[in-house]
Amino acid sequence: MTTTESITTGRTKLRTGVSSAAPTSAAKIGVSGRGFTIASGVVLTVFAIIWLIPSLFALKTSLSDNGVAALGAGKILSDWNPTVHSYSSLFQSGDIWNWYLASGITSVITAVLTVLFASMAAFALSRLVFRGRNVAFLLIILGIMIPTQVLIIPIFQELNAVGLLNTYWSVIFPQVPAVIAVFIFKQFFDGIPKELEEAARIDGAGIWKVYWSVILPLSRPVIAAVTILTFVGVWNNLLLPLFVLSNPDLMTIPVGLATVQGSFGQRYADIQAGALLAALPLIILYLVFQRQIVEGVTGSGLKG
Repeated sequence: MTTTESITTGRTKLRTGVSSAAPTSAAKIGVSGRGFTIASGVVLTVFAIIWLIPSLFALKTSLSDNGVAALGAGKILSDWNPTVHSYSSLFQSGDIWNWYLASGITSVITAVLTVLFASMAAFALSRLVFRGRNVAFLLIILGIMIPTQVLIIPIFQELNAVGLLNTYWSVIFPQVPAVIAVFIFKQFFDGIPKELEEAARIDGAGIWKVYWSVILPLSRPVIAAVTILTFVGVWNNLLLPLFVLSNPDLMTIPVGLATVQGSFGQRYADIQAGALLAALPLIILYLVFQRQIVEGVTGSGLKG
């Protein structure tokens, strides 16, 4: 056998060996991939059931009589005489419609102002060059480390000094400066190509025009995410409205539920019904805008 024939034979054997091994490897990868998918599905299903159990128990409690609910979990689960008395009593004798209105007004206005001011601050930190920019961003990020509870007394004193206590603005203004919103917007703006901004500047656009006509239209996913997350945070906030509001007509949902618990005592069915009614708008909001929330968060640099 000549040298050429030996090389040709060796190449043929090599190709044959690779070709025969490739399907086996692909099959192994496919089997392991399916196994991982099945295991992940099982784990996610188990966790979903674990998370749903408290919600289902709360629903069952809200559909029970107050006397039955006071006897404990065993009696609640064994009782199969559902009643909507707790819901009807809340709608008839409670101020839940005022609570809905107050929570809606404060949540919507706070979300709009937060998106506006946080995006402007993030645009300055991401696109403008000025002395102390990195220091300013560092100080903003350090704000995440300050618990809101620590600031509640200074906020109360400031609102009292300017005469804003017992108004919607006392709930709105302290929640507008959201540090996490500035961070999310900046991370998103950093990923927008600067060529788009340069092209707009060549066409004669100024800073405000670039921000309003170029950056914001490209930031719709993160705007939706920040809006919804801010709305949910303000809607669920109990501590601030509890301190700055004493007028029953201005109470938000969490503060109203606290008064329900205080006035109804051990009427757990009424309390659970109020809690579910308070959470219902947020559940609907998430179901409608869940795609925008996921896209906004994953596109902002917070993804793992």
